[in-house]
Amino acid sequence: MEQLFSLAKQLGGALLDAGLTVTTAESCTGGGIAYCLTDVPGSSQWFQQAWVTYSNPAKHQQVHVPDDLLAQYGAVSEPVVMAMAEGARQEAEADLAIAVSGVAGPSGGSADKPVGTVWCAWAWHGGETDTEVCHFEGDRRAVREQTVAHVLSHALRRLSP
Repeated sequence: MEQLFSLAKQLGGALLDAGLTVTTAESCTGGGIAYCLTDVPGSSQWFQQAWVTYSNPAKHQQVHVPDDLLAQYGAVSEPVVMAMAEGARQEAEADLAIAVSGVAGPSGGSADKPVGTVWCAWAWHGGETDTEVCHFEGDRRAVREQTVAHVLSHALRRLSP
């Protein structure tokens, strides 16, 4: 956990220096990204809000993921996580939205999307959205922690000169 809070603190500093704000839309991490970010003193200067959109209806209702994307691709997919990030960024009027949807385990995986599969997205204020699929290993807690570390690290790399 120490690594996660260190990453969150570094990202918060980078956001503050750049005058940017962040929001999150999380599924498999259950609010873990937002928890780490808001544990940083002064985070109210750069953290907007968070959604835990664990169910498909929540993804649709809260961050406006189209039902047809959920039906066609499933929750753990690039189109859905991209829509989550873009919807959250627009809804919160933030400069950056981080979104994740995955299979943390220990069950729920499939041949196409085994346990540890996590789609990540970062929607930026200029209209660009980065996406990446990750295949983490370990138990449920390990998959969730690796996901949080990965998305914070990616955002920090993008913001660092």
